[in-house]
Amino acid sequence: MIKIQYANKHTSEELLKRNVPESTTVDEAVKGILENVKSNGDKALFEYAEKFDRAKLKVLQVSAEEIAKAVDDTDEYFKDTLMMAKANIEEYHRKQLKQGYEIKKENGVVLGQRILPLEKVGIYVPGGTASYPSTVLMNAIPAKIANVKEVIMVTPPNSDGIIAKEILTAAYIAGVDKIFKIGGAGAVAALAYGTESVPKVDKIVGPGNVFVATAKRMVFGTVDIDMVAGPSEVLVVADDSANPVYVAADLLSQAEHDKLSSSFLITDSESLAKAVSDELERQIPLLERAEIARTSIDNNGKIIVASDIDEALDYANEFAPEHLELAVEDPFSLLPKVINAGSVFLGHHTPEPMGDYFAGPNHTLPTSGTARFSSPLGVDDFIKRTSYLHYTEEALCLVSERVADFARREGLTAHAKSITVRGK
Repeated sequence: MIKIQYANKHTSEELLKRNVPESTTVDEAVKGILENVKSNGDKALFEYAEKFDRAKLKVLQVSAEEIAKAVDDTDEYFKDTLMMAKANIEEYHRKQLKQGYEIKKENGVVLGQRILPLEKVGIYVPGGTASYPSTVLMNAIPAKIANVKEVIMVTPPNSDGIIAKEILTAAYIAGVDKIFKIGGAGAVAALAYGTESVPKVDKIVGPGNVFVATAKRMVFGTVDIDMVAGPSEVLVVADDSANPVYVAADLLSQAEHDKLSSSFLITDSESLAKAVSDELERQIPLLERAEIARTSIDNNGKIIVASDIDEALDYANEFAPEHLELAVEDPFSLLPKVINAGSVFLGHHTPEPMGDYFAGPNHTLPTSGTARFSSPLGVDDFIKRTSYLHYTEEALCLVSERVADFARREGLTAHAKSITVRGK
């Protein structure tokens, strides 16, 4: 049963500690996989598909026929839902598009910045026994809005070598260009280095297990990555207007993700704290993933009673959660006080899963407190900025001595010569 703690009896460090157990190192195993794929290409990928996914594949790329069959086999109701979600995600992310600019100064000086899409992007979608079409939409759609030329998706198949029809249908709707039946660290290696079948990309985005996260960390520098994500987490700030049934359900929506997921409630109402604790005990046995949720709540769940909502929000900002729910009477009055959160859910009728699937903001969010300095996945992750400048002879001569002097003070006399050689 979840323990209720009181803010005035503990330090914030005690209250907000993420109880993530030490994991055994996977670095050596991942390093070996990366080197194998880099050296042996498709051969290594076929071997890993059989070893880890129990799938004996003849080809790695999903065919157009397989995609068409998946789309045909997916029911119209879900296809309509995917289309509605796509429209919401597109509408939200189109607002993130940036334009380049140019500054024209006296003496013919021109300064500017160009916004350019990345050429090729790889998106990792967990698969096998799981199916996450929402991940497809959230990763592919911003890339398409940014005008990435080629979006390449990797996802592990089941033991029959098949990818869930919902994933393939989402990829078709989102406009993914190529899909490969590969997963784990091997898929990350294939995207980073390229193989006979899999194109080398410029950036890899998308969630995965510890092997995927470790592989992304290791290939960073060869390619860019979005983030190294940790376990999912939600923090609910609630006052006495909150419904304990709703709050408990929202805490469990994250707890069912993973045994390492964190679900926190911070409230100024002791009666709400007790009611939510009781409600958790009622709801957990009713879940299909009750064992996972039970472990997550028992090991990583917390209910904290603060002196008031302002103190609760201070704790929330210190924790910097992936998902922050403001289950209070007037959530918009608190929004300006939120400094650190991946995404904020306002009011009693905006549960976190609305962001996971449908509303429009991206569900790929900073975890483990990294919301203090990082942002949700968006269009900016799929573009690069290139600066340009032009000086006329007259404009250069006006400042050449100053620039040359600057270079000499840094001990870079060849830099200075590059300026002065052009004369005065």
